[in-house]
Amino acid sequence: MVSKQPEQSYALYLPSAYSQDKRWPIVYSFDPGARGSMPVELMKEAAERYGYIVVGSNNSRNGSWKIEAAAADAMVKDTHARLSIDDRRVYLAGFSGGARAAVQIAQICKCAAGVFLHGAGFHPLAFSSKEAPFVVFSAVGTYDFNYPELVHTDEELEKMKYAHFWRSFPGPHQWAPAEVMEEALAWFRTQAMKSGRENRDDSFVASQAIREAERARAVGQSGDLYAARREYRQAAQMLAGLAENTALLERADALEKSKAVREGARREKQELEDQEQLSGEISSEIASFRENQANRVELRNAVEQQLIALRSRTEHEKHEEKLRVEKRALAGLVVQAMETGMERMENKDISRARDYFELASAGDPDSMWVLDNLAIARAMDGDRKGALEALRRAKCLSKNPPKFVEWLREEPAFAKLRGTPDFGTLLQP
Repeated sequence: MVSKQPEQSYALYLPSAYSQDKRWPIVYSFDPGARGSMPVELMKEAAERYGYIVVGSNNSRNGSWKIEAAAADAMVKDTHARLSIDDRRVYLAGFSGGARAAVQIAQICKCAAGVFLHGAGFHPLAFSSKEAPFVVFSAVGTYDFNYPELVHTDEELEKMKYAHFWRSFPGPHQWAPAEVMEEALAWFRTQAMKSGRENRDDSFVASQAIREAERARAVGQSGDLYAARREYRQAAQMLAGLAENTALLERADALEKSKAVREGARREKQELEDQEQLSGEISSEIASFRENQANRVELRNAVEQQLIALRSRTEHEKHEEKLRVEKRALAGLVVQAMETGMERMENKDISRARDYFELASAGDPDSMWVLDNLAIARAMDGDRKGALEALRRAKCLSKNPPKFVEWLREEPAFAKLRGTPDFGTLLQP
């Protein structure tokens, strides 16, 4: 809890060696759902190893810049009042909408040494490097619908000669796993040493040089020369000015000229185009559905069938390249339907919001995010049976049953369901 603002709170990790006798680097983290503990848990092992303080806001969430800015301000003021922080090594991390918040805060405050993006990018070409002199580490899941956005961000950073690093990992739209967190915090240390924000540590630099060279060789031996070229190039850029990197540069240059790398670049470009094409038609229908009144039911049913068909394709696809495209496209459409539905909820258009949540459920029937909002919309729309059905499915999928039951007891939309036998069953372990 923030001492002067009790409505604000954050999760905190302090390295075991922490003391007030020296100043420490800090990572301020922003989750789109106000889950401050999530990034802190994922980063804590790396933070312990490399000596970072990590905090995560329990208030910052998607939807309101005012809320995000207030959460950031509260965290910064409270941590500076309580802890010994090195203001030359302040980092901002965020996932999805939280990543966009982190970048915006960095641009405004001009206080960040680096930004750690997860699942969302930005447009560096929209401002000069003098306006935002921070380094950028980008992480994205191979099935993330925002994968193309991160690719374009990385390309723009390269054109502007920003210090930047790219890491993809197997998975959907989510925070990066702990091993990527470790890689990012280690990379931020190398950049801090280059800029003079941190004293040079020769043993650390040597270990990083060995690790990055081994990683690049392993990717090359896997047969993916396009990815290997990126690894060699990034390793060389990381070590420039810190350690010998000639061999890494030469290998990257040699791979750049190979046919396999050129084909890999064309293949990735084609995947991004295929994703856009696959989702484009359905996306436009989801958007037009918002304004359509005459044949609303017919149009909704048609879109629903398209989403079900696309989901079926992802469940039966055998080729990894096609599966990536299909999963990214489907996930993006689900998010579009959910975000539009939530916007309709804010405008008290409950019936239309429910339609959008139904569409999202057709694309991802096992999403807790979808089911929770669908249950609320159905309950508010007077469909008790439908609300209970969604809640039963959500209960089966919940990874935190006590928290789910607590939510059932507190959610205002379920007021008319409380006291009924079926709802009482949901409250049981």
